[in-house]
Amino acid sequence: MRSVRIMLWAATLVLAIIVALLGYSYTRSSGELAEGPFGVPFQLVKQDGQPITDKDLQGKPTALFFGFTHCPDVCPTTLFEMDNWLKTVDPDGTRLQALFVTVDPERDTPAVMKDYVTNVSSRITGVSGDPAKVMEMVKGFRVYAKKVPTDPAKPDGDYVMDHTASVFLLDDKGRFAGTIAYQEDPKVAETKLKNLITRNL
Repeated sequence: MRSVRIMLWAATLVLAIIVALLGYSYTRSSGELAEGPFGVPFQLVKQDGQPITDKDLQGKPTALFFGFTHCPDVCPTTLFEMDNWLKTVDPDGTRLQALFVTVDPERDTPAVMKDYVTNVSSRITGVSGDPAKVMEMVKGFRVYAKKVPTDPAKPDGDYVMDHTASVFLLDDKGRFAGTIAYQEDPKVAETKLKNLITRNL
């Protein structure tokens, strides 16, 4: 009986060690994933026609907003608010970059994005590109975007885009650092951006 108890105890100890090692391995892997850049690699085009890739989301913190130029209220409101935040927390424009990525690349060419964004802000850069590549980025950044016909009886007619309304915050290594909600209190939004800048100094 004693030998059986010893064997059972030994088996239990071995099992406990295996579980602990598996847990450590999982935790380490999860931590490593969390430390990596947010989203997916991409190759798109800025409003001035210059290329932009996921590597451009590193080097300085980024405020990243997804929307479209035919947006009736959420997008112009958010862009206007972003411009005010940027002027307050980074007046010289050296510590923080802001990007507006279209979720409607079929209509929002780089030229269209430039006309739209520059009417609101000189601090925000519009991003577009090949529609398939744009939507790969949108999905890879876990952004909801869906085409909705303005007239249900004409599904191939005019449309708007339902989309995520939050501003994504990324640190200087491209890692997810939080969000600013639609119509967030300006002081709260500015504090989040100040904290984002400070953590990268």
